[in-house]
Amino acid sequence: MAPPKRVDRVLARLAALHPKAIDLGLDRVEALLERLGAPHRALPPVLHVAGTNGKGSTIAFLRAMLEAAGYRVHVYTSPHLVRFAERIRVTGRIIPEGELEALLVECEAANGEIPITFFEITTAAAFLTFSRHPADIVLLETGLGGRLDATNVIERPALTAITPVSIDHTQYLGKELAGIAAEKAGILKSGVACVAGRQSVEALTPILARAEALGTPVALFGREWEAGPDAQGRLLVRDGAAETDYPAPGLFGPHQFENAGLAVACARRLAGFELGEAALSAGLRGAEWPGRLQHLTQGSLAARLPAGWELWLDGGHNAGAGAALARAVAAWSDAPVHLVIGMLGSKEPESFAAPLALHAASLACVPVPNEPAGLTPGVLCARLARVGPAPEPADSVAEALDRLARSAPPGSRARVLICGSLYLLGSALAENEAPPVTA
Repeated sequence: MAPPKRVDRVLARLAALHPKAIDLGLDRVEALLERLGAPHRALPPVLHVAGTNGKGSTIAFLRAMLEAAGYRVHVYTSPHLVRFAERIRVTGRIIPEGELEALLVECEAANGEIPITFFEITTAAAFLTFSRHPADIVLLETGLGGRLDATNVIERPALTAITPVSIDHTQYLGKELAGIAAEKAGILKSGVACVAGRQSVEALTPILARAEALGTPVALFGREWEAGPDAQGRLLVRDGAAETDYPAPGLFGPHQFENAGLAVACARRLAGFELGEAALSAGLRGAEWPGRLQHLTQGSLAARLPAGWELWLDGGHNAGAGAALARAVAAWSDAPVHLVIGMLGSKEPESFAAPLALHAASLACVPVPNEPAGLTPGVLCARLARVGPAPEPADSVAEALDRLARSAPPGSRARVLICGSLYLLGSALAENEAPPVTA
C-alpha cells in the first residue's frame, strides 16, 4: 500500500483535534477565523445553500450558469468523493494539493491544540483561500443543518436557498421534520432573500415562520415559481407571470428538473449579476456533479459487467433521495435493474431502499470500505429483508458485480445501480480508476 500523501497526513492531524467528528456550534470556528484575520468578512458575495437533498446539484447548475456568463466562481461543498481537494474550488479549479497542504498547515498553526472539529477548521481554510483569490461570487453549501453549521458565520449573504428538506442526520438534528427544517432555516438572514425548493407542509411551516420573524422575503416553489419537464422533455420554469423553457438538465433523473429550476430561480434573484437566457441554458446543459446518477462507461468496475449492461452510481442515502432515485429507476423499464447497496449505521436503510426496491430485479448488500460506522452486509441484508427482492450479502462491490456477470444470460441487457452512501460512491470511483484485476 502506498504511503499517505502529505496532505492526507495533515488532514489526519486535523481530524484528531476534537474527540467528536461532529459537534455543532459556531464559537470555535469564529474564534479561529478571528485569529486568521476574519477572512469570512473579506469574501465576494455569497450564495448560501442549505437543505437535505439537491444542494450539490443546485450548486453545480449555478456554477455552470455563472461561469457560462463569464463570472469567476468559488465553490465550497462537502463531502468529497475521492480527494478532499474536491471540496474547494477556487475560480473554477479544484484547489491543487500543494496549495491545499500549505493552507491547512497555516490554519493548524493558527488553531494550535485548541479543540475544533475537522469540518470547522477545513471550512476556515476554504474561507481563507477564497479571501485571497479575487472572484465574483462564492457558492457555499452547508455541511449539516444550518443554524449551527460552520458555514453560518457569513453575516450577510447575497442570497440564501433551501432545497427540499427531509429526515436525515437525526442524531444531530432530531427526528422530527419540523425541527430539522427549523435548523436548515437558521441560515436565513434579516432582509436577505431566500429561494426555497419544494417542501412538505411540515417542513415549510418553520421555514416561513423564521422568514416572517426576520423580515426575509421568500420565493417559494409552487407559489412564486415552479419547474418541471414539458411535453418535449425540456425544462419549463414559471417565475411569476413568465414561463420560459430551457434545455433538459445535463444531470440525469426527473428530480434534477426541480434542482435546475431552483438554480434558475436563484440566478434570476442574484442582484448585480447579469445572467442572460443563453448563460442559463448553457449552464443547465453543461452542469457536472459526480456521484449523482453518474453513468460509468469505462474503468475497472465497468469492465466487470457484460457488454450491453450499464453501471450507474448515486450517493443518495435518505428517504427523500430514495424516493427521487425510485422515480428515475422507474423510467428504466426497458431492462432489469440490479441494486448494490452499502450504508452507514447512522442512516435508515429501510426508508431509503423501500421505494427503490420496488423496481429492482435483485439486491446485493456490500460494506462501505474503510468506514467503521458502516453496516456489515449481513446486518444490512437483515434490515432490508422485507423491502423487495431477497437481499444477498457480498464482500465488495466488485464481488457483487462479478456475481451478476456470471449469472447474466448471453446477449442480455441490464442496469446496475450502486447507491446508499457517498462514501461507498467515493470508494467505487477510486476503484474504478484502477486497472482491472484479472484472474
